[in-house]
Amino acid sequence: MAGCIRGPVPPPARPALLAGISGDYPPFSDWKQERPSGFSVALVEAFAADQGLDPSWVRFQWSGLVTDLSAGKFDLADGGITVRPERSVAGRYTVPVLRNGAVLLLRRPVWAPPAPQVSPLTVEAALAEVRALDRPELRVAVNRGGHLERVARSLFRHAQIQTIPDNAVRETLAAGEADAALSNTVEAPRWAEGLAGIELLGPLTRDVVAVYVRPDREELAAQLDAWLMAQEASGALGTLRARYLGPGAGERTALPLPALLAAMAERLALMPLVAAAKQRAGQPVEDTSQEARVRASFRADVAQAARAAGVAPPPDEALDAFCQAQIDAAKLVQQHTPPASEARAYSLETELRPAVARISAKMAALVVRLPPGLEQSAVQEQARDWLGASGLEAPAVERLARTLAALSPRPEAARP
Repeated sequence: MAGCIRGPVPPPARPALLAGISGDYPPFSDWKQERPSGFSVALVEAFAADQGLDPSWVRFQWSGLVTDLSAGKFDLADGGITVRPERSVAGRYTVPVLRNGAVLLLRRPVWAPPAPQVSPLTVEAALAEVRALDRPELRVAVNRGGHLERVARSLFRHAQIQTIPDNAVRETLAAGEADAALSNTVEAPRWAEGLAGIELLGPLTRDVVAVYVRPDREELAAQLDAWLMAQEASGALGTLRARYLGPGAGERTALPLPALLAAMAERLALMPLVAAAKQRAGQPVEDTSQEARVRASFRADVAQAARAAGVAPPPDEALDAFCQAQIDAAKLVQQHTPPASEARAYSLETELRPAVARISAKMAALVVRLPPGLEQSAVQEQARDWLGASGLEAPAVERLARTLAALSPRPEAARP
């Protein structure tokens, strides 16, 4: 009778998941109604449902993304967030959700050279067009504080760059207050709809988009990686991309090989910051004792990941060769980094090396997931694509690809 009076026991509350979202970047996120919507919202909510989590949304401004993550305002952030080195210092990226690139929406001024007759343009030809347009008369609108503002400032040295708050960039272009606007391969075709006299120039870059996780939430990041790879393998992630983002985002990125190449590129992108920190401290690029610690740590991380996955790790000789190839590639990037400027100085010990260690741990978990029998030629082709922006010359990229392919288990050693 006492039990009947109390009524049924309510189910236990699900653990909370605080997710950051900008809400101003459709089709990734849009917050014009009572709650956010878009590709990134659907992705995080599907993950939360599968993991038994209760998601809630916190808005961030692009210029404050890193600060808000570091302050613990959310556990993860999503919404079309591009992998950038200064963000890698402060947080931990998941495996890639997709790749896109910067695209210039241009209303060609009368003084500009005629539009090229060949379509689509190669990246090199598109960049040549940008250089021809880079004059003080050109007005380029871009979202304030985001990745594309940095891209704009790297591409345009003479044009007037207008940074627009709340991503109201299309409105600025539509009103004739700018001659061009910088967007990406997913967003640009939607912006061009209904605008007369607009041509699309690009892609000008190859950018990786991933979920951005607090560095102290290692377990959450690992859960996301495993879930994203399972969704990619099943086709569910591709279906979600097609539904929200269209055919331009159809590339399968959350698979072990491309994800590992993306992590290698992310690691290399940190090396100019590492070089600057060493320059400021008067330290040499080469540190053989640190290299030995990195190799040992990577072997330990791979062994732990292999135990968790129930597989045999690659031989230590193969792991050391792969790790040393990365170390030597990193040194090449550092040696070609110009003297440190007045940009923000990061601490080598408390910021940069922990960030590199987080990426290495992610790589270790991906190494034991590599499919069996990887062909070296196929790995080299993908490595040239994913590592193309690293500044490495062909022999270094080929060495990285060769040592990576050697980590793949033999077909007969694969589990049934």
